Amino acid sequence: MSTAFLKSGPFLHGKASTSTSMALVLIALIPTTGYGIFLFGRPALLLCAVTMVSALIFEALCVAAMRRPVLPCLMDGSALLTGVLLVLSLPPWAPWWIGVLGSALAIVVAKQIFGGLGQNVFNPAMMARVALLISFPLDMTTFVKPLGLTDPGAPGWLDSLRITFMPQPAFFDAVSSASVLGHIRTETGRGVSVADALSSLPDLNAMFFGHTAGSLGETSAALILLGGLFLLATRVIRWHIPLAMIATIAAFAATFHAIDPKVYSSATVHVLSGATMMGAFFIATDPVTSPSSTRGRIVFAIGCGALTYIIRTWGGFPEGIAFAVLLMNALTPLIDRYLRPRIHGRTRKGAAITVEKRA
Repeated sequence: MSTAFLKSGPFLHGKASTSTSMALVLIALIPTTGYGIFLFGRPALLLCAVTMVSALIFEALCVAAMRRPVLPCLMDGSALLTGVLLVLSLPPWAPWWIGVLGSALAIVVAKQIFGGLGQNVFNPAMMARVALLISFPLDMTTFVKPLGLTDPGAPGWLDSLRITFMPQPAFFDAVSSASVLGHIRTETGRGVSVADALSSLPDLNAMFFGHTAGSLGETSAALILLGGLFLLATRVIRWHIPLAMIATIAAFAATFHAIDPKVYSSATVHVLSGATMMGAFFIATDPVTSPSSTRGRIVFAIGCGALTYIIRTWGGFPEGIAFAVLLMNALTPLIDRYLRPRIHGRTRKGAAITVEKRA
């Protein structure tokens, strides 16, 4: 039986609060969000504004309906963070109602119905994304080429308002483009090898820095990694989930790529494209919907990585992060049941630790 000394009550209080953690995550997302707006122009800026504001409005309406103070709930930053994570997962030129409907699903259905912050079972932003993807697959999979604020062909404010708030104008078709994973899925489905499919796409450097078509905030692996390192440095998240999830996706991809490189993409493509980095650092690390123990978080992350690869490769959609995270969210109570953190004053096997007072 192990022995420990008790000098005073083990009741240290951490400095971090909910609002501080939310603020740090929002700060970490500033480079990614700013680059997404720069890369996809004014329609992306309008979609960001609509989605974030609607998330705050739905949060206020729900809290007011429950006769609770509205301002403190809005000031904790959780609703704003949900809006930001949701819009970063949307096509940058998606219509306004996609952002509003997504915010309603995330705040009302996925968060407040379960009891509000800290009570939700599923990640609100990912639940909204999956519901939108299944209900409106065309709007959720229509991406555009990078056409940033400084590009001479970028839409002005009037055209941007039409793109966001009215039926898509004629020139929309001229700039539409598939995401990297979507393009590979389409081409390999036609019998084209992965190498030939990649030859018509930007190179790996462009994927790393983010000059590709895709969701508003998921194109730049470099900036997402920068934000993730900031969260690790400020101890908002721990390294177990990001590392285990990325390593699992890379291991699956490397194995199948070695078996048949004509059919299966390399580990580099899987890690640098799609929502791999965003999912690993900002989605799967949600403390409410992920396991509480270190071993549980590693199991959770491995499950997220494996399911992501399986859905991407053999599922109905070329991207699988959101589905994988939600499926593992559902398993989190089971993981917590069998991989509990050690209780203070007891060994991992549950035996009481003998405590002796120091003189």
